[in-house]
Amino acid sequence: MQEDLVAALGDELFHAWRSGATLAPLTERHAAITLDDAYRISLHTLRRREAAGERVIGKKIGVTSEPVQKMLNVHQPDFGFLTDTMQYPDGASASVSLAAAGLIQPRAEGEIAFMLKHDLHGTAITLDDVLDATDWVAPCFEIVDSRVRNWEIRIQDTVADNASCGVFVVGASRTAPRALDLAAVRMDLYRNNTLTCSGLGSAVQGHPAAAVAWLANTLGRFGIPFRSGELILSGSLAALVPVSAGDAFSLQIHGLGGCSINFVE
Repeated sequence: MQEDLVAALGDELFHAWRSGATLAPLTERHAAITLDDAYRISLHTLRRREAAGERVIGKKIGVTSEPVQKMLNVHQPDFGFLTDTMQYPDGASASVSLAAAGLIQPRAEGEIAFMLKHDLHGTAITLDDVLDATDWVAPCFEIVDSRVRNWEIRIQDTVADNASCGVFVVGASRTAPRALDLAAVRMDLYRNNTLTCSGLGSAVQGHPAAAVAWLANTLGRFGIPFRSGELILSGSLAALVPVSAGDAFSLQIHGLGGCSINFVE
């Protein structure tokens, strides 16, 4: 894909995010788009957001669990960047407006966040390397969103759209990464005080740290390292839950704690 087309599609996604609009799928309009093309588009949009004042604070992996892959009909993980404007406080004490947060067609997912204390760079990073490089893990809500019409996405669409990033919340509790078996932990997710879905850490590529290692190796092929102090979101432990104005979400990951986010009418 020529650089001028990469830039044009990146600009489309940037303006869709700012205006709360959706676009026809990129793969519908450009059938030959590759995963590398999609990543270049994502980087162009990221540069636009950085130029507008945002700061990268981490990275995310998505579409890691079987329920999410089946729901979205995307059968491999995606990846994107987190910026400071995407993060909201645990409990969302000020509450979150969908429009103010730039959310268009949001869905909630519960996952485990990793805070790095050491850099990771390369293409042969292992699960143990990730655990050794992690300062703490915590429960996390990610509210994913898509600038692509009706979530009609293929893997190239979601990668170009920064892995369908929306906003996220990290719980206040901090746990050493080897303090418990992260593959065995259970998450219960509640919408308006009703249990909506549950899942195990093993739903994410067999182990959340294995998913983080996959992301480190994937980005390593693009020359993008993980940095000390970055937050890495490891992927949803269960199916995605649609979000509407007025919803209150909470989750508990047994052994790790919980977090919550509320959306105003």
